[in-house]
Amino acid sequence: MSSEEFRTNGRAVIDWIADYYERLETLPVRSQAAPGDVRAALPAHPPQTGEVFSAILRDVDYALLPGVTHWQHPSFFAYFPANASFPAILGDLLSSGLGAQGMLWATSPAATELETLTLDWLAELLDLPHRFMSTGQGGGVIQDTASSGVLVALVAALHRASGGTVGSTGLGSPRHIVYAGTAAHSMVEKAVRIAGLGTANLRLIDVDPTTQSMRVEHLRESVNADIGSGAVPTMVVATAGSTSTTAFDPVGEVGELCRESGIWLHVDSAYAGVAAVCPDLRWVNDGLEHADSYATNPHKWLLTNFDCDAFYVADRAGLVGALSVLPEFLRNTATESGAVIDYRDWQVPLGRRFRALKLWCVLRWYGAEGLRAHIRQGIELAQHFAALVATDGRFEVVAPHPLSLVCFRLRGDDEPNVELLEKLNASGKVYLTHTRVNGEYTLRMAVGSPATQTRHIEEAWRLIRELA
Repeated sequence: MSSEEFRTNGRAVIDWIADYYERLETLPVRSQAAPGDVRAALPAHPPQTGEVFSAILRDVDYALLPGVTHWQHPSFFAYFPANASFPAILGDLLSSGLGAQGMLWATSPAATELETLTLDWLAELLDLPHRFMSTGQGGGVIQDTASSGVLVALVAALHRASGGTVGSTGLGSPRHIVYAGTAAHSMVEKAVRIAGLGTANLRLIDVDPTTQSMRVEHLRESVNADIGSGAVPTMVVATAGSTSTTAFDPVGEVGELCRESGIWLHVDSAYAGVAAVCPDLRWVNDGLEHADSYATNPHKWLLTNFDCDAFYVADRAGLVGALSVLPEFLRNTATESGAVIDYRDWQVPLGRRFRALKLWCVLRWYGAEGLRAHIRQGIELAQHFAALVATDGRFEVVAPHPLSLVCFRLRGDDEPNVELLEKLNASGKVYLTHTRVNGEYTLRMAVGSPATQTRHIEEAWRLIRELA
């Protein structure tokens, strides 16, 4: 493809994306495709000769689009949002166009230094503890997801708990233990499996049935019991805004316990953390001064295309010590000077994309006030939905809803709620998911798309009442 052909086809792709957003509301929110439909709509074998790009775009329309669930749809209320925005899309395009591989500072100084600056900007906007800034001993890095954040935090915690021996001698004994509330994300269990600890060394701590937050007294009992058995309490994962209900663990109390016992504290605030861009919502950071590591996802609720997890550590030396492997082919003068950051040492993969560009574009285009307006809109719409639910005695809101997620259900048995969710999602007009709260099947209404307006909330509520 020549540069002139690229210009022509590139304009066509940009037009296609702009048109897609303009017609998005006319499409069914959740894909109505059956298994195998997409594959059947495409040739079974690769082409022998090259095709024009217009043919590729035509297949995007007729073969792929029916198999897409539209996460940017104003009536997408499932999971947590995965915000996209035009500034972020353009930043991603610049990243793809540059094709930089930022594994080392030396392989692309701009990729490294812009990421360090952008993560410092974000820390300032969120009013994170100063210990997470790169100007001190800590710093931030963009991981793909919060799942990777938990994993690298665990590797760093194991490195510290073992006195730095895990990397050379393996785990061995004593046993290393990880703790998380029963409302914590499943990524914690995945991390202990990948790290070789096994789920037998994961302690799930009871949560309060009303707040769904971790019970610190149960955590203390578990830690003391493990110490008594000769095991090493290694990491606690505290959740600030759980996936099921937006529950907040008492991070301050948990942090004090961790400090007393020398346990690494990782705070997962993948969804809720970005709300701290609003000064009145900075209570989401309560207790964060105790954390050894912290993660929040701009790709969820801060207008930055997937993937973009902002992961911070209070002391980068422990993370680098755990993850740095320096073969001869990566040695270079800048690295050996100690004057630069090599982000390959902050993550599991060696290679890394220039992901900071899209977040940088978002922060510059919207500014603090634009980001705050977006967060506040989502919260206002969710609170409006909760107020609507309260007007119908058949329904109940079953958990606190401080941000933009509302958990609700039909009173009574689970089965009518299961049927209601199936009917709602089959309609193509909305998309919701479910969880269980205190064992009961519960529907989740997660607001967050920048396209969502009051009318979408009210239309969703009318449909819910009709189908209940």
